[in-house]
This record gives sequence, C-alpha cells and structure tokens, in this order.
Amino acid sequence: METAVIQALAHYLPERRLTNDELAVLYEGWTADKILQKTGIRERAIASEDEFVSDLAVNAAEALFRRTGFARDRIDLLAICTQSPDYFLPSTACLVQDRLHLGTGTAAFDFDLGCSGYPYGLAIVKGLLETGIARNALLVMAETYSKYIHPLDKSVRTLFGDAASATLLTLERRDTPSLGPFVLGTDGGGAENLIVRRGGMRLPRRPTEPEETDESGNVRTDANLYMNGPAIFEFTIRRIPELVTDLLARARLGIDDVKFYVFHQANEYMLSYLRKKIRLPESRFVMHFVHCGNTVSATIPIVLEHLLESDQLQRGDLIMTVGFGVGYSWGANLIRWEPGL
Repeated sequence: METAVIQALAHYLPERRLTNDELAVLYEGWTADKILQKTGIRERAIASEDEFVSDLAVNAAEALFRRTGFARDRIDLLAICTQSPDYFLPSTACLVQDRLHLGTGTAAFDFDLGCSGYPYGLAIVKGLLETGIARNALLVMAETYSKYIHPLDKSVRTLFGDAASATLLTLERRDTPSLGPFVLGTDGGGAENLIVRRGGMRLPRRPTEPEETDESGNVRTDANLYMNGPAIFEFTIRRIPELVTDLLARARLGIDDVKFYVFHQANEYMLSYLRKKIRLPESRFVMHFVHCGNTVSATIPIVLEHLLESDQLQRGDLIMTVGFGVGYSWGANLIRWEPGL
C-alpha cells in the first residue's frame, strides 16, 4: 500500500534573541531567574521589523532542500499553517511557492490554526497524498506572534517566539500506515481566551488603539494578543489527558508502546503538570524550548528535528504528537518513523 511518510524536517529561527535579562528590566519585581522558573525559557527568537512569515517559511524550506537534496520541482503540494500571514490576501503559500520556484502545478494553500496546527496539517497532507491528489508535499508551520504582542505584556511576551518549520512528506510503499490514527477536536466556546480582537473584518484596527492595564500590570490594546492564562490552563488539563487516552485506545496501544511523547511546547509548568497527570515516563516526554520559546504551530516539528539530530530517534520508533491551544483546538496523532530517502 502507498502511504504518506515523513521524510525530513528543517526549521528556521530568526537571528534576534529576546533574553530574560532584557525582559526583567521591563517588569518590576521580575528577575531573569523568576522568568526561567515560571516558563522554562531563557530566550526567544524574534522576527525583525522587516521579517515576516513568508521569509521564515522560505528559510525553513531552503534549509530542508539543502539538507536532503530533494528536487524542488518534484513538490506538488505546499500547505502553510499560520495565524500571522503577510497579507489578508493572497495566501502566504502563493508567495512562498513563487519564492521557492516551485512548479505552477503545485497546489498551495494556507490554513489558520495555532498550537494544534501540526497534527491537523499532517492529517490534511496525508489525506491529499493518499487520495492521489499529490505525491510530494511540503508542510510548513510559520508564525510571528511577536508582532501581535505589546512590549509591556509579560503574560505573553515571556512565552512566545517566532519560527518556521518545514516537513517533507512523500508517498511510499509500506505494509502499514506511517501516520495515524488521528484524534482532532474543537471547542469554539474558548475563542475569547486566546485572541487578537482587532485587525480583522469584524473589528478593524482604529487609528489609535487605547491601552489598558490589567490587575497584574500587563499593558495591551485590543489589537494585541490577549491570553487568559488560567482559562487556557484549565482547558488543557481537562481536555489533553483524555485526548492521549483516546488516541492510545484507538491504536490499541499502552503508554509504554510509544517511544516519545511530543506535546506542543507551551511552557515548562504546563507540560510538567500534564506529564505527571497522565503518568507519562519522564524519559519519553520531550521538552525543548529553552532557547526559542513557544513557537506556536512550529514547536512539535522543531522537537522532532531535535530528536533526529541528537540521534535519539531511530527507524521504527513510534511517536505521539499532541497539539492544543488557541480556538480552542486540539489534535493528536501517531507517527511511525521510517523515512525512505
């Protein structure tokens, strides 16, 4: 049978770094060590003023082409996950297709998801490949949340960084599927808890956006990113253990059958809490964000690349990816690591 297989991964981080020492100067009563203890992050990669999602995406894809030698004229599908596109229209995927010099026979589109974007993207690409619509795909996660963040909002500025990842998937003959099963879900009732309220059609940006300061001293406008941290945490600890259990049940597997659990890299406190609640072995649960921050949809593939580059990922290993956050949206899937290139 022909099935979609992950062949290679690459990512790109902007050169600029925002360190805890820089942030501590801005936030009274906060030190670099306190920020590290609360988040597990020492520094974040931040896009420059003239660096945008298409730039990050192109850099990640070019890194993948250099690493693999895969001919770009073989790519016939490009899917980009972003919530901070260069423009409302055209789609960022059209810009990236042109800059990468992919063929005009390439199907290219954006999809708008955040922290659950990687499992969703794998599901979308798997479907398009295995129904014969395409044979070789680039799945790109690219985000510049920093451009939404008010500099005096420590609730989000201490967490988020910018990045792009590129995943090459192709059709290969395998005895069993390489990707799946998948569990995907949505609860739009939580939309207001992680949101940029102004800037779209419903609430356009105003010439001057008034600033507000919350009870914790965070400053923001309605055109900035807002996160209700306690509500996001409550949603996560309520929904994600059930998600993991459901996926294992569908696959008829136990916890020890999975080599690595790769969750969306939200922050250290949340991930540690989840790991203990689900009773996942610490040796199988990966955290890798201390030098890049929470890069939204790019976190999971960045961790996968880290496992591969550090020789921890071997052919035949079974990996569970778990994404969750803005929407609310969540998704999980299994990956059997068996590239053929």
